[in-house]
Amino acid sequence: MNQRATLLAGLVIVIWASSFAGVKASLLGGYTPAHLVLVRFLVASALFMLYALLPGVHLKLPRKKDLLRIGVLGFLGITVYHSALTFGVQTITAGSASLIVGSAPIFTAIIASIALRERMELFSWIGLGVGFSGLLLITFGSSQSAFSLSGGTLIVLVGTIATSFFFVFQKPLFKRYKPIELTAYFTWAGTLPMLVFMPGLGGNLMEATTGAHIAALFVGIFPAAIAYAMWATALSYGNAGPVTAMMYLEPAIAILIAWIWLDEWPSVLSLTGGAIAISSVFIVNFFGRKRYGKRGNAK
Repeated sequence: MNQRATLLAGLVIVIWASSFAGVKASLLGGYTPAHLVLVRFLVASALFMLYALLPGVHLKLPRKKDLLRIGVLGFLGITVYHSALTFGVQTITAGSASLIVGSAPIFTAIIASIALRERMELFSWIGLGVGFSGLLLITFGSSQSAFSLSGGTLIVLVGTIATSFFFVFQKPLFKRYKPIELTAYFTWAGTLPMLVFMPGLGGNLMEATTGAHIAALFVGIFPAAIAYAMWATALSYGNAGPVTAMMYLEPAIAILIAWIWLDEWPSVLSLTGGAIAISSVFIVNFFGRKRYGKRGNAK
């Protein structure tokens, strides 16, 4: 993974890490999950629309043959993932949700190796296996009772798998579109299905607190719009698997932010699983990377 991809991915991880606490803060402040996810992406969609209207900006219109792919990926990466995260965070802590989402490199690497033929070295697979074992501990640790699955963890896990498909299958489109163009189209495509959440929005906005509105605007502007454009750029620079492996670093930052913002802390079992999962990023990006470099670039 080149230095530009590493830098961009690192910045995005910090921004995305704040979204878990921001979503939870909005929910605690009176937003319903359905209305929060809708407001987030109405804000993000509006920002991309403003960008498209700037002087000198000319978005390349999607080709007819790409419309279905863009629509499906927008649905998976925006509609499914963010709806699942927002509804899931109702019953689990923001930190636990970030730990589950941190498992995305496991699914992304597997999908990328099959669909894009991105070669994975032995140490990379070992690292992903370590990450998966950590995910199991997180999932059980997020439940109210020991060694049982909670609905919230399963919902967030479904969203995590959906966003893994999104990360992998958007990559071929970078050959024909700029990253910010794709991000705008994915955001608009993913926001359209969320309009089913429109009923009752006005009343919910009246009931929510000022702090909840600020948090909703924050997660709409930064994690939902700016960070997604930066992430698409990072993916255009490097292979999907190694770039997404940076997400293993996200939970540690998200837990710290949730502790400061919400005074919220995951269970010991979840933290143990998180530590195991995070350690796997070093196996994937250092040991696997060194061996990968010796073998040359994979395609």
